[in-house]
Amino acid sequence: MGQVVAPFGIKGEVRVRPETDFPERFRKLTEVRLELPSGEDRRAQVTAARVSARGVLVRLAGCESREQAEELRGAWIKVRPSMAAPLPAGSYYLHQILGLHAFTVDGRDLGEVTEVIRTGAHDVYVTAAAMIPALREVVREIDLVRGRMSVELPPEEGAQ
Repeated sequence: MGQVVAPFGIKGEVRVRPETDFPERFRKLTEVRLELPSGEDRRAQVTAARVSARGVLVRLAGCESREQAEELRGAWIKVRPSMAAPLPAGSYYLHQILGLHAFTVDGRDLGEVTEVIRTGAHDVYVTAAAMIPALREVVREIDLVRGRMSVELPPEEGAQ
């Protein structure tokens, strides 16, 4: 749902950069999973959350000081898939896209999607061989069951 970017204040609150189209959902959370930069997973109770102009401010049980909040910098805040808001058909969460194997419509292997770059216009799926614009005319099919996506890359500029 988001990533802890900094402590906020002196009483243990953290500022979170939301990675969701529904940041207001933070207010209803009671429990989250923290994936720390070290790789450690930790469950945490959410005691308060509010949406601000600069992100989401979250207070977690047991995080009572700025120093404790600083230890959470870089942590990803995640929820169980069953708690995810339903999306319209043809829309996907980032965690569903990451790890998919991309192939062109003619069968060329582009590799695994390792990153999603969020731009103002549209997302871009990054593989070892290509940067794929997340546009309907480019991404032809996403098959979550088989773990793959079929794409028709736009012609390269200047190609002869």
